[in-house]
Amino acid sequence: MSSEAFFESPILNSPYAVPDRHWQLGEGGQPTGVIEAGRRRSDLTTPIPKAKTTRGKRISPEQEDFLKGEGGQEYNPTETINGIRSAVESWRNLPESQWQVTPTTARLLRHWRSGEMPLPPFFCQIEAVETVIWLTEVAPKSSQQGRRFWTHLEAANAASNPELMRLALKLATGAGKTTVMAMLIAWHTLNAVRHPNAKRFTRGFLIVAPGITIKDRLRVLQPNDPESYYPTRQMVPEDMLRDLGQAKIVITNYHSFKKKDEMSLNKVQEAALATTTKPESDGSMLRRVAGPLLGMKNVVVLNDEAHHCYRERPLTEEEEKQLKGDDKAEAKENNEAARLWISGLEAVKRTLGINMVYDLSATPFFLKGSGYREGSLFGWVMSDFSLMDAIECGIVKLPRVPIIDNVEQGEMPMFRNLWEHIGKKLPKKGRGKSGFDDPQKLPNELLSAIDALYGHYVKTFDAWKASGLGVEPVFIVVCNNTATSKLVHDYIAGYEVPTKDGGSQLVAGKCELFRNFDPDGVALPKMRTLLIDSQQIESGEGISAEFKSAAESEIERFKDELIQRTGDRAAAEKIDDTAILREVMNTVGRPGQLGEAIRCVVSVSMLTEGWDANTVTHVLGVRAFGTQLLCEQVIGRALRRVSYQADAEKKFAVEYADIFGIPFDFTAQAVQANIKPPPPMVRVEAISPERDDAEIRFPRVEGYRTELPRDTLSAQFNDESTLELTPDLVGATETINSGIIGETADFNLDHLAAKRQTEIVFKLANRIVQRHFTGDGEVANPALVMEMRKIVRRWMAEHLVCKGNTQPAQLLYYDIADRVAERIKRAITRGEEGGNRVIAMLDPYNREGSTSHVGFNTSQDRYETGPNCHVNYAIADSDWELEFCRVADSHPRVLAWVKNHNLGFEVPYRAGGEARRYRPDFILKIDDGNGPDDPLNLVVEIKGFRNEDAKDKADTMHSYWVPGVNNLGTCGRWAFAEFTEKWTMQTELERVISEWIEQFGRGEGAA
Repeated sequence: MSSEAFFESPILNSPYAVPDRHWQLGEGGQPTGVIEAGRRRSDLTTPIPKAKTTRGKRISPEQEDFLKGEGGQEYNPTETINGIRSAVESWRNLPESQWQVTPTTARLLRHWRSGEMPLPPFFCQIEAVETVIWLTEVAPKSSQQGRRFWTHLEAANAASNPELMRLALKLATGAGKTTVMAMLIAWHTLNAVRHPNAKRFTRGFLIVAPGITIKDRLRVLQPNDPESYYPTRQMVPEDMLRDLGQAKIVITNYHSFKKKDEMSLNKVQEAALATTTKPESDGSMLRRVAGPLLGMKNVVVLNDEAHHCYRERPLTEEEEKQLKGDDKAEAKENNEAARLWISGLEAVKRTLGINMVYDLSATPFFLKGSGYREGSLFGWVMSDFSLMDAIECGIVKLPRVPIIDNVEQGEMPMFRNLWEHIGKKLPKKGRGKSGFDDPQKLPNELLSAIDALYGHYVKTFDAWKASGLGVEPVFIVVCNNTATSKLVHDYIAGYEVPTKDGGSQLVAGKCELFRNFDPDGVALPKMRTLLIDSQQIESGEGISAEFKSAAESEIERFKDELIQRTGDRAAAEKIDDTAILREVMNTVGRPGQLGEAIRCVVSVSMLTEGWDANTVTHVLGVRAFGTQLLCEQVIGRALRRVSYQADAEKKFAVEYADIFGIPFDFTAQAVQANIKPPPPMVRVEAISPERDDAEIRFPRVEGYRTELPRDTLSAQFNDESTLELTPDLVGATETINSGIIGETADFNLDHLAAKRQTEIVFKLANRIVQRHFTGDGEVANPALVMEMRKIVRRWMAEHLVCKGNTQPAQLLYYDIADRVAERIKRAITRGEEGGNRVIAMLDPYNREGSTSHVGFNTSQDRYETGPNCHVNYAIADSDWELEFCRVADSHPRVLAWVKNHNLGFEVPYRAGGEARRYRPDFILKIDDGNGPDDPLNLVVEIKGFRNEDAKDKADTMHSYWVPGVNNLGTCGRWAFAEFTEKWTMQTELERVISEWIEQFGRGEGAA
């Protein structure tokens, strides 16, 4: 393949499966255009600039100790990461009986790996949790191998965190660390509740974030939050949700660990009382920060963006000299923050005890001035899913950077490392102190960069608008200080200058789409450009007087907008300025919210965490970037995807983010790519009250209750009872092995034909009776086994089809035998009239669902519905479903209909011995001649290809769900139908309705 191939089509893998291909990287970490089979190894090669080295200087002995092992080998945790990854992969492929985990853990793993959720977890998320599970539950039992990894983890912590045990999971920005935290909390809590004597699990969690924004966003980890991930994303099976409610979760930002004074006294009060104020004790601080956890022992700590948390080592005199100016100030600031964070955790350990600290970060590297080699990986990182991996799986946008220009001097394009050309020309201090207060005097190189990047933004803006996307792209500028940010903001958005007569005159912003004033100098009611100090906003301690003065007009206008939106002036006036700006920043690009109109964000500090609107398409860096950490952090603000709609191969389409001013040496290839806006997003919701007559209610069934016979059996088989035994179901049945030379060998299953049918029948019959017709601790009834043998023999004669050289003996495989048992049991349920009444068991806490609760955003294919559908759009997964939407919308007997997407309508069933949940495609209310007050509720499934699982679903509907719900007598009348031909759906629906009317007239049951 050509080297351009990577840039034209970089996505090789589905985000939901183990990556099985990767792009080869040549010298300098650049893609060669060659695709290599297998998964990319974890290594320290990074496509981001390395830390600068100092000629003739050696690193400190402390750093050498950390980076060298006992044998003098370089300390490189990636070998351990790759070793654990290989061990986890081998374990993942084992049969469940060999997992060596608790039954609760096994249930969660089956659920997560099944992908049967509205938003299935990505493979990288599952792998991160699997790594923790394997190290905790499996590795201690695997003797030498597991102990080797634990020895490494313990040594890495002893070297850097002697008071704590930390385990880090490295996931690229946008890979969903919050989901991983939800999975870890679920795993711990459910095991702690269901296995109370297992000390390795806990119900207590302290989640520590680097700022207020992330703290606010992490509330979805609380089981009782309205947007909690556990029910809305079905992170755990429904029957486990109640146990999950026993978790105690405290979410805070590390700034809260800063100890306050026990008594607030001024100097006069201190003198009068002859005392001095003392900082609060560990216990007082923890009561304030983590009160709900007091009384619990060995809580789990989850550190979000954990690269801020470390215990720095003292710098040598030589190292101190190397840090100068901004680098020295930044190192001091980083170390103070890291010291506060880790000191807080050490206080938690002393007071409550800590089971384990799980660190989650895209960039778990040591920072400048930490006493460790800058940019070195935390030694306790045990799992790695890199930015390159995320790009190859389509999880994030692909960053594009300048690679060539028409400037003659310099090897790197000017706009790649913009700071090198403008750094000395910008103010170093506060705006008032620097004397630099004219935005028009910004360096030419910076103005050119703004113009160039803005020109491309306009094209993107127009393309998104033409596509009817409903949201606008966002442009962010990351500056070095408040002085620079104010100048850039004014140049872009416009500003007022005083005139000689005491008035003011507007200077229009250079970027028309970002202007905050109209041509007459009147402030726009909704601002287009936001000036923000992200570091002050994130601390929660308020904003400085200097920044408040700079943003005074913005704050007042947002307050006015808040009053207009809420109609509550008193409440709006009470909200402090910091909270208002944080709300604006959190809602940038979100329709109907305070930040919806913002197109450009000019940031003081870095916007490194907590802010990553998925509509960011352009980033301009106006500050120094010396490390891989800063580059990836800032670019990470633009990497979150707009659309998560997968194609038929479950792959995402490529999306781009364009970067200036950040020396991000990655995918540097000249590509003239057309702007491809993401698919338009729409709000799917119930139209109320206009269409309330079309509301559909449905029962939320949890299971089924039947009275099975004890002595005699009869079975009523149907088409769904047939099992096709094929190599797809049981594995290859004919294989040829070959060496380099010599004869080949054929492998097949012909020898299984010798197993007698009577033996197969007896074993199957005994298994079915023992598992489904015998109480716990009881012996199988011999008479019932004899009855079952007749039924099994009949089933094998009439409903077993062996294809592809499969053999009847393979019916005894565990999964196949359970599948056969379920089908025979359903046939017996149908065959036992009178004494075998099926009753559906409803969810005791939420017995009924309704279309009135639908509300979500999507870019998926959709059908705009008519007045007979309560929901404004029907999400279609295929052309067949689009055709059925048309048929349902126009059929005269259809009173109401809805597509089952995010509706919460599920059918419990069993297949292969596992409890599963099935989501049928549609629900229709039909006038079947009984009048609109007593409609038929028809559940519809659209199926092009019917595999064995589809048969199990349909059989469950006919045998359990429909009769079980109808027998309740409180949920209306229900039926089920499948449609398997696209162009005959109209006539098929007519046939189903006619058959039902005829059966209803004869007093029969389901269709």
